[in-house]
Amino acid sequence: MGVSKKNLKATKKFEKNHLKGVLDKRKAGAKLKQKLQIREKQKARRAQDSEFIKGSKEGQDAAAAPAKKPAGKVKKVTEMSVDDFFQGGFEDIIDKKGKAGKLGKRKRDESKEEEDEASEGSDSEASMGGMPVASDSDDDDDDEAAGPGMSKEAMKGLAEKDPEFYKFLKENDPEALDFDENADLAEVDELSAGEEDLDEELPKKKRKKGNKAEEEPAQSNELTRSTIATWRKAMTETKSLRATRQVVLAFRCAAHLNEADEEGQADQRWSINSPEVFNDILLLALKEVPVVMNHHLPTKESAAGKVYVQTEGKKFKALSVLLKSYISSIMHLLSTLSDDGTITVTLLAIVEILPYLLSFKKLIKALAKAMVNLWSQAAGSHSSRVTAFRVIRRLVIIGDKGIRETVLKAVYQGLVQGCRVTNHNTLPGIDMMKYSAAGLWGIDPAVGYTTAFTFIRQLAIHLRNSIVNNKNNSFRMVYNWQFTHSLDFWARVLAEHCTPLKEAEAGKESQLRPLIYPLVQVTLGAMRLIPTSLYFPLRFHLIRSLLVLSQAADVYIPLASPLLEVLNSAEMKKAPKASTLKPLDFAVSYRAPKSYLRTRVFQDGIGEEVVELMSGFMYTWSTSISFPELALPVIIQLKRWLKQVGSKSGGNKNNKLVSQFSVLVQKLEANAKFIEEKRARVDFAPKHRSQVDAFLKDFDAAKTPLGAYVVGQAAARAERAKVLAEARKEEEKKRKEDEKADLSNEDEEDESNDEVDMDGELGEDDDEEEEGEEGEEDDEEEEE
Repeated sequence: MGVSKKNLKATKKFEKNHLKGVLDKRKAGAKLKQKLQIREKQKARRAQDSEFIKGSKEGQDAAAAPAKKPAGKVKKVTEMSVDDFFQGGFEDIIDKKGKAGKLGKRKRDESKEEEDEASEGSDSEASMGGMPVASDSDDDDDDEAAGPGMSKEAMKGLAEKDPEFYKFLKENDPEALDFDENADLAEVDELSAGEEDLDEELPKKKRKKGNKAEEEPAQSNELTRSTIATWRKAMTETKSLRATRQVVLAFRCAAHLNEADEEGQADQRWSINSPEVFNDILLLALKEVPVVMNHHLPTKESAAGKVYVQTEGKKFKALSVLLKSYISSIMHLLSTLSDDGTITVTLLAIVEILPYLLSFKKLIKALAKAMVNLWSQAAGSHSSRVTAFRVIRRLVIIGDKGIRETVLKAVYQGLVQGCRVTNHNTLPGIDMMKYSAAGLWGIDPAVGYTTAFTFIRQLAIHLRNSIVNNKNNSFRMVYNWQFTHSLDFWARVLAEHCTPLKEAEAGKESQLRPLIYPLVQVTLGAMRLIPTSLYFPLRFHLIRSLLVLSQAADVYIPLASPLLEVLNSAEMKKAPKASTLKPLDFAVSYRAPKSYLRTRVFQDGIGEEVVELMSGFMYTWSTSISFPELALPVIIQLKRWLKQVGSKSGGNKNNKLVSQFSVLVQKLEANAKFIEEKRARVDFAPKHRSQVDAFLKDFDAAKTPLGAYVVGQAAARAERAKVLAEARKEEEKKRKEDEKADLSNEDEEDESNDEVDMDGELGEDDDEEEEGEEGEEDDEEEEE
C-alpha cells in the first residue's frame, strides 16, 4: 500500500509540475519533425527536378542512337505517378516523340531548354545571395532551407499527376510553388547585369530612342549630381523603368551608407561621397519612383476605398523586385533618420506606394511594425507621428481582413508599449495615440469586434489570475500604467463607435456595443481589487474612463458607489495631519506615496477628485426624467457623511471639504427640484418609453442648476491646469539653464586646471635650466 501511495503521489506531483512542459516539448518535437520531413521531401523533389531539366542533354544522345526497347511494359503518361515520372519514365515518351520524325523541332526545343536552364541557374545563384529584409524570423528559416522553387513545367506535371500533394504544398509551403519569377530581394544587387529583363517590357520604339546617358558608367561607380539629373530627366519625361531601376539601386546604397562606410564600399553599386548627392538621390527616389510606378501600373480605387492593382501581368512580376527593394530601403532609412522633415517626406512616399505592396504579406507585416514604432515613439515629433499614423490608417482602409487584423494588433501592442512611462511629457503623446487609434476599430466593424473582444478578454484573464493567485505581487499585473491605459483606450473605442448619432446614421446598432458590458465589469473589478487609499488615484482614472463611455454611449453605469466608498474610508473620516508636501498630481499618478497618507494635502486632493467625478456623473443624467430618484441615495449618503465629519468629537476637521460637498448637495437638490417641476406637466405614463426618452431631449444640460455648477467648476480647473503647465515649463527651462551653466563651469575648471599644469611644467623646465646654468658657473670657478 505504501508503495502504491508513493507512486500515486509522485504521479500527481509530476502531473502538476512537469506534465505540461513534457507535452509541449513533444508537440514541438512533432512539429519540427514534420517540418524536417517536408523539407527533405522538397529537397528530393528539387533534385529530381534538376535531373529532369538536365535530361534534355541526354535526350540528344538518345536521339542520335537507336532507341532500345524497354524490358517491361511502358506505362502511359496518365497512368504514371509523380515518382514514376521523375524516375525516368519520361525518357520513353521523349524517345517515342523522336521516332515520330520531329527531331529537328525537338533540337530547337532542347536548345531553348538549355537557355532556360542557364537563366534559372543564374536566378537561383542571385536569390541565394541574401535574405529578404522584411521577412519574419520563423519564415526566414523556412526560406533558407527551402531555397529556390521548382520549375514551372515540373509543378504543372505535379498538379496534374498528384493533385493531393500539390494542394498540400499550396496550403503548407506556398514558397515551393514560387517558380523563381519573383526573385529574392538580394537579386536587386544583380539588376545592373540584367537590364534587358525590364527593357523587354518597354515598346521597341522607346528602347531605340532611349538616352545613351542612362547607361551605367563603365569605369567609376561614384555617383554624381549630373548622373542624378540625367535619371530625373528620364523619369519625368519618358517614365523610364531603366532609370528608375538605377535610382532604386542608388537609393539602396544611400540608405545603407553608414554600413558601407564601416564595411567598405567594395560591394556597393554606387559610392556616395557628397551630402548634396545624398540629398538629391533621396528626394528623387522618394518623389519620382511612386509616380513612375503609378504610370506603368495604374491603380483603381472604388467608392468604398478599395484599391485594385493589376498583379497578373508580366510587368508587375518584373517590377516586384524593384518594389521590394524600394520599400525595404525606405524602412532601413527610417531607422537611421533624425530630421523631422526628411522623415515626413519618406513617410509620404510610403503612402503612395502602399497599393503595390498588398500582395507581399511579410513586407506588409514588417512595414506595419515599423510604422507603429514611429507612431508610438514618445521622443518623436508630432508631425512625424501623425504622418506615420496616416500610413497605418491607409493600410487599414485598402487592406483585406488579414492585413487589417495584423495592423490592428500591431497598433494595440505599440500603444501598450508606449504607455509604459507616463508623466507630463509623455501624457499628450499617449492621449494622441488613444484618440487616433480609436478610429481604426470602426473601419471594419467585424474585424474590430474580434480584435477588441480578444484584447478585452486578455485583460479579464489578467484580472482573474491576480484574484485567484493571491500572492504578494500578483496585483501588479493589474495595477500598472499599461493595464490602466488599456482599459481607458477600450472605453474610448467604444465611446467613439457606439454613440446614438452614429448608430442612427448606420441604421443599426453598432457591432461593438456588446463589448460595453464586459469592459465595464473588468474595470469595476480592477478598481475594487485593492480598495486601499494608496490606489485611490488609479480608481479615479478608471472612473473617469467609464464616465466618458457612459456619456458617449448613453449607457447607465453605477459610478456613485465606488465614489462613496472613497468618502467612507478611514482616510477621509479621520482628522489629517499637517504636512509641507506638494499637492499630489493625480493625472500622472496611479499610486500615492506612503508619505502622503493621512495628510491634509492628500485629503484635499481626494475630496476635489470625488467632487469633480460625482458632479460629472450626475451631470450626465441631469436632464433625465428619473434624476430625482437617481440623486436621492447620493444626497442621503453625502448628508450622512457630512454629519459624521462635522462632529466635534470624531470629525476630520477639514472645513474646505465640508464646504465643497455642502455646495454639491445643494446643487443636486436644486436639480432634482427642477426636474420634478418639469415632469409634473407631462401627460404620459412611465410605460410610454418613446415619450420618456424624449423628455428634455433637446434641452441644454448646461442650463440646469447642476449643469451650470459643473461648467463653472470645469472652467476653474482648466485655468488652474494652465497655470500649473506654465509653471512646469518655467521650471524645466530653468533646470536646463542650470545644467548648461554647470557644464560651462566644469569646462572652465578643466581649462584652468590644464593651464595650471602647463605652468607647473614650464616652471619645472625653468628651474632645471637655472640649475644647469648654476652648475656650469660652479665648474668654471673650480677650473679657475
